Amino acid sequence: MTLIKSISGIRGTIGGGTGENLTPIDIVKFTVAYARFMQEKCDGKRMRIVLGRDARVSGEMVGDIIEGTLLGCGVDVINVGLCTTPGTEMAVITHKADGGIIITASHNPKQWNALKLLNEKGEFLNDAEGKRVLALAEDESFEFPNVDSIGKVVLREDFNLTHIKQVLGLKLVDVEGVRSRRFKVVVDAVNSIGGVVIPALLEELGCEVVKVNCEPTGLFAHNPEPLPQNLTEISEVVVREKADLGIVVDPDVDRLAFVCEDGSMFVEEYTLVAVADYVLSQSVGNTVSNLSSSRALRDVTEAYGATYSASAVGEVNVVAKMKEVGAVIGGEGNGGVIYPELHYGRDALVGTALFLTYLAKRNLTMTELRRTYPAYFASKNKIELTPAIDVDKVLVEIKQKYADEQINDIDGVKIDFADSWVHLRKSNTEPIIRIYTEAKSMQLADGLAQKFIAEIKQICNL
Repeated sequence: MTLIKSISGIRGTIGGGTGENLTPIDIVKFTVAYARFMQEKCDGKRMRIVLGRDARVSGEMVGDIIEGTLLGCGVDVINVGLCTTPGTEMAVITHKADGGIIITASHNPKQWNALKLLNEKGEFLNDAEGKRVLALAEDESFEFPNVDSIGKVVLREDFNLTHIKQVLGLKLVDVEGVRSRRFKVVVDAVNSIGGVVIPALLEELGCEVVKVNCEPTGLFAHNPEPLPQNLTEISEVVVREKADLGIVVDPDVDRLAFVCEDGSMFVEEYTLVAVADYVLSQSVGNTVSNLSSSRALRDVTEAYGATYSASAVGEVNVVAKMKEVGAVIGGEGNGGVIYPELHYGRDALVGTALFLTYLAKRNLTMTELRRTYPAYFASKNKIELTPAIDVDKVLVEIKQKYADEQINDIDGVKIDFADSWVHLRKSNTEPIIRIYTEAKSMQLADGLAQKFIAEIKQICNL
């Protein structure tokens, strides 16, 4: 069992011993630390914090503990209940709250849960802020307010329909254009909140919806990460139903993947590429993705005469880079689309609405649209960390060995070769080393990944 404390929040498995898992005591500890941090930031004023959760089995339990703890810290709560990560972020903005906590472990299996911490802009805490929360969690000198100063639940509401309306109100979302195409869409939401929200959005867009794993029970029907090997069911349903496309989201609906009409994967790396293509066709500007994302975004961006920039992995890093370069669109190659016209957060609802608008305007099938983009193939692998693996040593030795190549070390080590690249980094959310590669064929990408996995094992004497 595992407890991971990072600047992006606290993530762990439910049950087990305190300090080693996400137990009720650990939940209280880090909620208090966040409340204390926010009180420092707000100079002691009465605060309002938004609280939302995905449909994980442990979500209600974790949410009740957090709500009660916030009240005990003198913080007022706006509880949006079952809500997506981008929806909770938008609730912070809409209600002009002081911050927010999202209860979700994203794509991790059902035994995991997490507290994702937001600032007053509905964005994740930056490095310095996250470190301050972790430091406060180790300080037990906090004095709680008396009974006359405890917090209140000032609002309980379902924010999902409001979020949908905000997405549909965007200038680049052509609701009538999408409705005219009458798309038939299969949705796999892995039995979490996306099973409620994505069909509702699609119905507003005039789509016929076929639901797969859309009951928000938290009992994930398959591995919740939207990777091809986990999506065989929806692929079969898309073909059987003669649907125009399939849509897959992760449990908290910030990642988005598409399935083509023939059951093949559009590939999650190309979710952002296609959306960026549409946005740039309407408003040329800069783009950003992280180091582990496909070169295809760079290629598309430069075709419009704009500039592509890479950031360290992590939404907060992508957002910081987007603000720095004034990007009109950005995100991550894991299917995370960030469209700043609405907010600076990965948002599968925004991605879906913009993508369907573009698909309707181009009047193409999914496979036809996919063929318009550069053909790159990504191989995503990982090595479980053990005491025998010294990650820092691995990265240093790899960097030295390939010193003659183009290297970026702002986040792990990325080595750019002429027609391929490899990115090695320690995960912020799991006890693993990630090995991502991209090349002109799947065989080459897999071969490059296996080459570096073998080199890591050799360095560590595994």
